[in-house]
Amino acid sequence: MHLRLTASGLAWNDEVPPPRVVACLDSVLRGIGQVMLQDNSYAGLLFLVGILWNSPLFAAGALLGTSVSTATALLLGADRTTVRAGLYGYNGALVAIALLYFLRPDALTWGCVVLAAAGTTILQAAFARMLDTWKLPALTAPFVLVSLCAFLAAARFGRLETTQLLPTAGLPRSVAVEGIVTAATVVQGLFNGVAQVFFQGNVVTGLCFALGLLISSRLACLAALTGSLTGLLVAWGMGAAEPAIRAGAFGFNSTLVAIALAGMLVRGAASTAYTLLATIAAAFVFAALSAALEPLGMPALTFPFVLVTWCCLLASPHFGRLRT
Repeated sequence: MHLRLTASGLAWNDEVPPPRVVACLDSVLRGIGQVMLQDNSYAGLLFLVGILWNSPLFAAGALLGTSVSTATALLLGADRTTVRAGLYGYNGALVAIALLYFLRPDALTWGCVVLAAAGTTILQAAFARMLDTWKLPALTAPFVLVSLCAFLAAARFGRLETTQLLPTAGLPRSVAVEGIVTAATVVQGLFNGVAQVFFQGNVVTGLCFALGLLISSRLACLAALTGSLTGLLVAWGMGAAEPAIRAGAFGFNSTLVAIALAGMLVRGAASTAYTLLATIAAAFVFAALSAALEPLGMPALTFPFVLVTWCCLLASPHFGRLRT
C-alpha cells in the first residue's frame, strides 16, 4: 500500500505517489502546523479548527495563503521533501491572516494575500540560502518582512484601507499600569498567548492549538504553555496594561521562542535555563520593538521571536553545556 497513516500524518512510497489532491492537502496542513514548528498534519488540522472557531475569515485566509505559497514552491521546482514538510507553507499562512487582520478584507486585499503568500516562498528560499552559513532556520522572517512591506505600502496606495487594529503612528510613550490582574486574566492570557501566534484572541482557539501541539509533541506543548506564561508574568511584573496581558500580547513571541529552542537544543538543565532566559528576553524585545515601530504605525509581529531565537542559536556553540 503506497499511502498510510503515521503519527505525523500521511506517508507514502515515492515510487508510487499518492493522489495529487491528498498529497497537497497533507502538505498544506503540515504548512499550517509549521507555524508552531510542527511537521504534523494532525496538528495543522487542529490549528485550522481553532482558527475556524474564532474566525471563518482567517481560516479561509490561512488555507489560501498556505496553498499559494506551497503551490509556488512546487511550480518553481523546490525540493519536494521540503515542500511536503510544509516548510514553504507556514509563512504564507501567517502573511494571509496578517493582511486580513490589519487591512480591510475586500477583493483587492485578497489579491494582495495571493501575491504576498507567493512572495514569502521566494524569501523563504533566499533566507535558507543566506542563513545556511550559520546553520540558522528562516523561521518567520519572510512573513515579517512581507507583512511590514504591505502595511507600509498601504500608506501610498489609497485603495488599500487599513483597519483600526493597525497601531496608530506616533512617538513612543509610557504606558500607565492599568487594571488589576486576576486569576481569570492569567488563565485567559495563558491560552490567548498561544492563540495569538495566529492573531487569534480566543481561549478556545488557544486550547485547540495546545491540543494540536500535544498530539504532535508533548515537549512542544509544555514549552508553548511555559513560554506563554513566562511572557505573561514578565508583562505583569513590569507593569503592562491588564487588557494587553489578558489578550496574550506579551505571550506569543515567548511561546514561539520556547517551542523553537526546546526542539533545537539537546535537553538538559543548562538548555532548560537557557530557553527560559530566552522566553523572558522575548517579552522585553517585544515591548522594545513595539515602541521602536510605533512612529511608523507598524506592529512588531513575530520579529522578536526571530531575533531572540537567532541570537540564542548563534551563541549556543560558545557554551559548552549547550548542544543543538
